[in-house]
Amino acid sequence: MGFELPAYNAPDFSKEPLVSAPDVRTAVVDRDGVAPEGFHAFSIYPEYFRISGEWTLATESRMDCVPVVRDSGSVDVVEFRRLRAGDRVVLGRSEDGSEGICVHCTGFECTECDGEIFSFRTGRSRETAYSKDYDTLYELLRYERDHGSIVWVLGPAVVFDYDSREAMTTLIERGYVDALLAGNALATHDLEGAMLGTALGQDIYTQEQVRGGHYHHLEVINRARRSGSLEAFVRDHELSSGVICAALRRKLPIVLAGSIRDDGPLPGVCGNAYEAQDAMRTHLRRATTVVALATQLHTIASGNMTPAFTVVDGRIRPVFIYSVDVSEFAVNKLRDRGSLEVVPIVANVQDFLVHLKNRLD
Repeated sequence: MGFELPAYNAPDFSKEPLVSAPDVRTAVVDRDGVAPEGFHAFSIYPEYFRISGEWTLATESRMDCVPVVRDSGSVDVVEFRRLRAGDRVVLGRSEDGSEGICVHCTGFECTECDGEIFSFRTGRSRETAYSKDYDTLYELLRYERDHGSIVWVLGPAVVFDYDSREAMTTLIERGYVDALLAGNALATHDLEGAMLGTALGQDIYTQEQVRGGHYHHLEVINRARRSGSLEAFVRDHELSSGVICAALRRKLPIVLAGSIRDDGPLPGVCGNAYEAQDAMRTHLRRATTVVALATQLHTIASGNMTPAFTVVDGRIRPVFIYSVDVSEFAVNKLRDRGSLEVVPIVANVQDFLVHLKNRLD
């Protein structure tokens, strides 16, 4: 049975309390980058604002941003750092329509489902059976390959193993990836594998330490910097294997966000945190599914920029987020930071990728 998107159930604006709700209140920004007192902040859910007697949905939402009402009556989703003097920011902290703000958190819930209030094993841990989640993910990715945009958030563990590196490469080549978000380490060790067959000096197949291997990643970074770009480096050294090479061949967008501990870094790594955030946001804004593997900080960053919904061809549909890590703490941390719709899977990412690739074959 193929995957079907769940239908969206919009709020009933013809009934109380929404039918008699007031228009939203706004206040004008008087200083760039500073919201007025009492500002409203977005959640991950669809949010509607009553403006001139009409309910307006804010599209391309993002948690922890503020709604700015434009002269046309549209509502923009604006980061605090992008606020400009003169912007009209929505005020109010209620979510039930009483202040002209409706936060709709049940739009994709099954109206026929009836669960008990008390039940066991509702959390996600190493004891959880993930078989149903895997089956759903297989069908989802097949659907999204043709109808959506799949963004992958990758940690370096993905390329530390020969089989998982090959599996991720295969997923790219077969169209299951529309954008890659990662850091300096993922790209460095993947290219190290392509050029020297190691990752951080360890053979990616035998897992044995190679003599002098602790220089390998530095050699890769230095030579890549000499080439001037990842594309030129791959061409100069006639590299062909791995995640980065596959992504470059398919001309996929790659965002490498730098960190304070990076070696080098590689050319193309964005060292400005806010520029990196903007670049990630460009692709997460279009995402319909996000799969994050073994990278806690990049996962949380991506999750915080990804709403629970998006609008495609005028239709409101869910955005699916999967967080995969061997650590329970890591996969559940995203939920703790507000991304309540994430599906956490506790698994070794190497096994996860190989299993996923084999089933999608």
